[in-house]
Amino acid sequence: MSTDFQNARVALGARLRELRAEAGLSGKDLAARLGWQRSKVSRLENGKQTATEADTDAWAAAAGVPEQAPDLRSRLKGLESQQRSWRRQLAAGPRPVQDRYVVEYQQTATMRGYEATVIPGLFQTPGYARHLIEANTVLLQSPRDTEAAVASRMRRQEVLYETGKLFRVLVWEGALHALVCPRDVMAGQLDRLVGLIGMSTVELGIVPFGAPMALTPKHGFWIFDEQRVIVETINSELTYDTADDLALYGRVWDALNEAAVYGAQAHRLVARARHLLTAP
Repeated sequence: MSTDFQNARVALGARLRELRAEAGLSGKDLAARLGWQRSKVSRLENGKQTATEADTDAWAAAAGVPEQAPDLRSRLKGLESQQRSWRRQLAAGPRPVQDRYVVEYQQTATMRGYEATVIPGLFQTPGYARHLIEANTVLLQSPRDTEAAVASRMRRQEVLYETGKLFRVLVWEGALHALVCPRDVMAGQLDRLVGLIGMSTVELGIVPFGAPMALTPKHGFWIFDEQRVIVETINSELTYDTADDLALYGRVWDALNEAAVYGAQAHRLVARARHLLTAP
């Protein structure tokens, strides 16, 4: 069973548990309503068993929220795919995707990432995240559950404060200047980046304009525990886990890292971008 599959299954189980709890039902109560063994409820909630559409439809009905059935079915559809269409993933809104990321990051000890056009979700402020999520919702014409998705993205950031984790993240300097939100929101986002520099779990490098580079800035990607790579395109999320692909993306990250600056130098680049937001 792939890690990607299991993470999505655990996230689905967490959502099932949440719906049951919101209905004020115990696991035993829900099992009785459905005519199931209590153990099945437990296995589904803990990601130990793969639900069927019939299971999720019945769960939503028993919890008194049949309107949640489409959301649960949408979460099921993307469990095993190596190429996940954003349109399909966002069929019930952006929150299910954010919930899956929470699980994936919780189960990851070390990560190497690179973003060329955007501040990484792991470092985003609620305001910045809200504008990105809303823009993507409009682009993909998906249902809106913006506030729930923002809250889930913020929960993902709890991993930054866990011991034993390390996030080695590179950002192209252009992402510091891309005004994808109002200036005051971007100013707060840049202030947030400054606060991350020096954290024990974060190594934040900025690839400066004008730095000699062995490669062009490329697209963003994330390497999870040196076991799989996630790449986001406009229409899909791609997963690679072969040895050749892992080695290739590792080499790209290393080459970009050679051009990056850290610490006080990175701080100066962020501060310069921050100053330009208010410069006459």
